[in-house]
Amino acid sequence: MTEAFDPSALAARLHNLRQTGRQEETGTFPLPADLHQAMEAQNFLTAADGISSNAWKVTVSPQGQAVTGPLHPYAEAVSGADIPWHPGMKFETEIAVRLGKDLPVRTGTPYSRADVIEAISAAYLGAELLVSAVRESGSVSFLLFTSDRLGNSGYVLGPELDKSVVDTAGGTPLKVTHAGRTIYDGPAQHPKGDVLTWLVDYANDGLRPETSLKAGALITTGTLSGAVVLTEPGEIDILFGDARLSFSVSKDD
Repeated sequence: MTEAFDPSALAARLHNLRQTGRQEETGTFPLPADLHQAMEAQNFLTAADGISSNAWKVTVSPQGQAVTGPLHPYAEAVSGADIPWHPGMKFETEIAVRLGKDLPVRTGTPYSRADVIEAISAAYLGAELLVSAVRESGSVSFLLFTSDRLGNSGYVLGPELDKSVVDTAGGTPLKVTHAGRTIYDGPAQHPKGDVLTWLVDYANDGLRPETSLKAGALITTGTLSGAVVLTEPGEIDILFGDARLSFSVSKDD
């Protein structure tokens, strides 16, 4: 007989690994059986991490199930953002959107892309930092990775952009330097081509919480630069078209 899955115990272990900057292999963890159990564990981890920001990432599982996780630590570049650096940390340039009105769970006609755009009040340039307590991230168990807040380990919100960027981001010149070295230089490219794909998918997920996608929520939409490993602490400078975002990742003392 298999032992009952304990979401709070998994969350406590993930929290401890994150606090001490360690990673363990997927096979050493008790695995959630389904998305409900994974999100239960994520909610316990969110509480353990003391997360209160209304900022979220959206993506989809290999099976096409839309999922979210909270962004933490969350900072705004205007106030001089500094995110703790950890070995194995990855960086992604992203577009974030803020909702100006609720997108309640629908049972009838699904939300169109135009419906989602209408609910967006602002768009921004942003940067996500990633490092998971799970050594393989989501490549072995996406449900375990979902429990681990989808690997998020920080987010920096940059300047506001014209809302039309949700239509024009792809192909925009993008250059990123880290510690004085160029780590990305090319056109911005989203994995799905459209930065809103995963947000529209999530809006149309009948299983998402009633409290999700409320006015005021900030949602980041997926990488435009791939995921680049940051091999050391240092300053990051992003030039996206004419918009610039600069911040630092620093080693904890």
